Amino acid sequence: PAMDYAGLAEAAAEKMGLYRRDPGGWRGCRRTSEVSVSWRPSAEFAGNAYRGEGVVPASPQDVWECIKPVAGGARTKWDQNVKDFEVVEAISDTVSVCRTTTPSAFMKIISPREFVDVVLIKQYEDGTMLSAATNVEHPLCPPQPNFVRGFNYPCGCFCIPLPGEPDRTQLLSFFQTDLGGYLPQTVVDSFFPASIAAFYSNLTKAVKALKA
Repeated sequence: PAMDYAGLAEAAAEKMGLYRRDPGGWRGCRRTSEVSVSWRPSAEFAGNAYRGEGVVPASPQDVWECIKPVAGGARTKWDQNVKDFEVVEAISDTVSVCRTTTPSAFMKIISPREFVDVVLIKQYEDGTMLSAATNVEHPLCPPQPNFVRGFNYPCGCFCIPLPGEPDRTQLLSFFQTDLGGYLPQTVVDSFFPASIAAFYSNLTKAVKALKA
């Protein structure tokens, strides 16, 4: 049976809305000038969900330009955790199946990974943009020999306009990723908070470069 990609994408977006409205149970684990990172046990898999929240010094349009999940987008240039990003199949104007590969990380303890996700883009009435994703299988993406297949459980980024502050954007992001393979839990638990802090830091540099 064919996967209901649109339905899975909608469900991931719904979950992001629930996460956004439910601030309970998150425990802070890392704070930088750009982001505060917290975690709680995931309800989706036997790992943790992570929440990043920060304000990026740029308009929502500029922030979205840097993070939007499109082929040839800016993200492969600035996000150190994204080596390659390709759209495998466009399901509709707002839903696509994508493959992301990541370079080795954490002093090469984490070997290159690949993720196949259905991604949904949604705009809300207040101007908030959401990119939500969850893992799927696709006939054009069998597992590749040089990569460990990882799995993103419902995750996403909200670009939220700040009333009266056109040049600042609240970025609220949720990550819950099973990296796959045989990694010690301590490695996984230290990788994500560091990786999310780097995501916000590199994004902040990227939007400044975009405006320059």
